[in-house]
Amino acid sequence: MSVLQPKVVRDRLFTVIIVASLVGWLSHASGDEPAATETTEKPDERYTFRDDHDPNGIGKFYMEREIAHVMGFAGMPWLERDEREEEEATSKLIEALKLKPGMVIADIGAGSGVISVLMAEKVAPKGEVLAVDVQQEMLDALKAKCNKLGITNIRPVLGKPKSPKLPAGKVDLAIMVDVYHEFEFPYEMIQGISDAMRPGGQVVFVEYRMEDASVPIKRVHKMAEAQVKREIGLPEHQLKWTKTIDVLPWQHIIIFEKQKPKS
Repeated sequence: MSVLQPKVVRDRLFTVIIVASLVGWLSHASGDEPAATETTEKPDERYTFRDDHDPNGIGKFYMEREIAHVMGFAGMPWLERDEREEEEATSKLIEALKLKPGMVIADIGAGSGVISVLMAEKVAPKGEVLAVDVQQEMLDALKAKCNKLGITNIRPVLGKPKSPKLPAGKVDLAIMVDVYHEFEFPYEMIQGISDAMRPGGQVVFVEYRMEDASVPIKRVHKMAEAQVKREIGLPEHQLKWTKTIDVLPWQHIIIFEKQKPKS
């Protein structure tokens, strides 16, 4: 898909991918943590639900933001598209992260591993990328890619909707590329990611810019910088905003730092 195509074509394609993949994702992700609509327990007060909502969202709201449908494994062609470098400048993203050999990186919502592969090269030979996804199909595709390319420092991790399943205090940098806005339980996931961080580690959010109407992505799949700061800046997360880098054509790079425990 070319970046020069009309906006409406991209929007329709994105909608088709989301709808096609949602059924498969829901059947996989139910696991031992049922969706909010399948439980008789009272919903957590931090989340609200609305019948009247964006069709590209799930009708669940966090801090007045509607959570978007997940791009499931059927959407892998979108992740792997040839135009991605032109449209999103992934090489500039990797450069902005200033990765160093030996770092432990968590790629949350890694999908088929496009970003994981780029980061693995930067932290080799002793560094490692923990590629987290809630869909086993994505991790299977990632394993096949690593085998084909001979990459040995990417470790797939099957996460859960409420937990990234990462070891505590071991991660130097966690990154979510066009992922955070799809978390079904954003509060719990960010708390779990924070727990996995070393003091001084960076948590990076790459999100399509809500502030820019020219970005050809559905509204519910965009996030404003101010909204990201509001959600991630809760005191219990112990994550402090340090900077926002705007070198990408469509996305913010919003960086937080894990604070040291108070003595």
